[in-house]
Amino acid sequence: MDKFHGYVKSHAITAFLLSVGILCAGLSGVRMPGAQSASRSPAAQLEGAMLADFRRVEVASVSDALEELTGKRMYMTHRMHPIFTTKFAGFARTVQLKKDEGNTDPAALSGMLTAIDQGTTDSVYVMVVENGEDIAGMGGLMGTAMAARGYAGAVIDGGVRDVAYLRKIGFPVYATGIVPSTSVHHYRFGGGQIPVTCDGVTVNPGDIVTADSDGVVIVPRAKAQEVLTLAQQMDFKEHSMYAVIEQLKSIVDAVKKFGRL
Repeated sequence: MDKFHGYVKSHAITAFLLSVGILCAGLSGVRMPGAQSASRSPAAQLEGAMLADFRRVEVASVSDALEELTGKRMYMTHRMHPIFTTKFAGFARTVQLKKDEGNTDPAALSGMLTAIDQGTTDSVYVMVVENGEDIAGMGGLMGTAMAARGYAGAVIDGGVRDVAYLRKIGFPVYATGIVPSTSVHHYRFGGGQIPVTCDGVTVNPGDIVTADSDGVVIVPRAKAQEVLTLAQQMDFKEHSMYAVIEQLKSIVDAVKKFGRL
């Protein structure tokens, strides 16, 4: 009987300590496991699920789906290179830098940095540096700030520097070149969270930016689910074709069977 009472007493103390721990965690602002997902709104949860699906689908299929649905080219050119092999998807956070003809603009730097600090998890920093192929639009410090805030990555129509450090921290960046230069004192702030044309593609704030080894594609937010659904279907067909091509030793017959190339 004493052993039973000791067992009950031990579990009662454990339950009490656990409840105190949960209360303290709540008071101190520490999230318990699962608390973050539970606190997200239904809309945020749907957006998170959609981004997760975009991260699984191939960018080439997203590009094909966009062309079929909109008749538009929404992919960036071969000029846009990743600093390391990567795959990501997120919501565009846009910044424009305009060439400054000798007049220093103090707001240029603060505008860039404020735009970063206003971004949230799953943001993608999309910067357009006017005539900036040989100008670094970002480097290690900005990349560190983006990584700390949970950005998915960055796409720079211009150069990038501090590449060794960005690779070290694993922050993915696509850019048109790698250069040691700076934009500070050479550009003025053209605006943040505005429509921009990045490597020939229109990007609006909140559009989905998806990237992998094949390049970068922009998905207009209003078309996102429709594009995703078609891209998933295209992916399924294409991945199914590999084994069929090997079996039949004929790409012609496989294309006839699946209607996909």
